[in-house]
Amino acid sequence: MGSLLKPVALPIAGPLVPSLFIRRHNRFLLRVKLADSREEVDVHMADPGRLKELLLPGRKIWLRPASAPNRRTGWSAVLAEDPEKSELVSLDTTLPNRLIRRALEEEALPEMSGWSMVRSEFAMGRSRIDFLLADAVGRQMALEVKSVTLVEDGVALFPDAVTERGVRHLRELAEVALKKDWEAGVLFVLQRSDAGEIRAARSIDPKFAEALEKAREAGLRILGRRCHVFLDRVELGAALPAGVG
Repeated sequence: MGSLLKPVALPIAGPLVPSLFIRRHNRFLLRVKLADSREEVDVHMADPGRLKELLLPGRKIWLRPASAPNRRTGWSAVLAEDPEKSELVSLDTTLPNRLIRRALEEEALPEMSGWSMVRSEFAMGRSRIDFLLADAVGRQMALEVKSVTLVEDGVALFPDAVTERGVRHLRELAEVALKKDWEAGVLFVLQRSDAGEIRAARSIDPKFAEALEKAREAGLRILGRRCHVFLDRVELGAALPAGVG
């Protein structure tokens, strides 16, 4: 079940511009130095996670010019480099959802065999869950996708910062898993390739780890996938063991 039934990839719009990280003003704003001109610029950062292992002074960040003319910053951060592992890491938190959507539409995920996508972004309780699936006999599944970037000693960890929203999602998914004719799942998508498993980061957010464990006991399916990241594309890779840890 680890392989894709067919290749699934998304292009990275370019060309990308290399830069060197200087500092982080706040969750959504970086200061970098453009590699070609040495000019310092502010850059929009879509990933609000801590990313402390990636955002170190001098680390290479690839940028894309902003398409909106009136935006506050003229650049967006797209990729980061982990030079110790010669690994590229995607910083686009929307990419895992788009990758999984394509995989579902193309029926390329063996772990979702027999399930078809009904719609994305559907309301459930106080949240909007990423995908609603259905099978041939009328059962439904609520599937939530989580973007993962943190890797320590070959283990991918989620979250890399406390997430009340993530805890709420898990509690709502646990309730869904207990309903008649329903299933629930969470799919952790690692936006890099250098880990052999995905686990809850208990030391960072014990409430999330506890909620994941209780949801698993209620019947939640916990799944994982890695990605292979290149300067021009991101490919969905093999399945990874995923769990509470």
